[in-house]
Amino acid sequence: MADYDPENVFAKILRDEMPSQKVYEDDATIAIMDVMPRADGHVLVIPKAASRNVLEMDAADLGPLFAAVQKVALGVKAGLGAEGVTIQQFNETAGGQVVFHTHVHILPRWTDIPLKPHTGQMEKPEVLAAHAERIRAALES
Repeated sequence: MADYDPENVFAKILRDEMPSQKVYEDDATIAIMDVMPRADGHVLVIPKAASRNVLEMDAADLGPLFAAVQKVALGVKAGLGAEGVTIQQFNETAGGQVVFHTHVHILPRWTDIPLKPHTGQMEKPEVLAAHAERIRAALES
């Protein structure tokens, strides 16, 4: 396994060295809007503990991560009026992982609306902020 790089984008976000649109935080995780969303309201749940991916996580960190994933997924679904959610987690380059800090994708889904392709296109900050506001409101209710 490769070494964990503390200069990855999520580590920088966790250290407040890079901005993010946060929708949730607890002692073990944060959830932020994906800046290159494949669906409107695409959120990432990121453990605060450093690990490259699920294969390398401390087992004690898995429970808090997936408890947050469930909570945030319910907030995403309710906040955006989605019919369902897709939850994805990628491990290593061959598995589709691009950023090497463990993270889980939550994508709100609607019947007959396909996921957008991953183009690297960044969403407008005001769009991310509006989605984040709706999700935070659902999490608070």
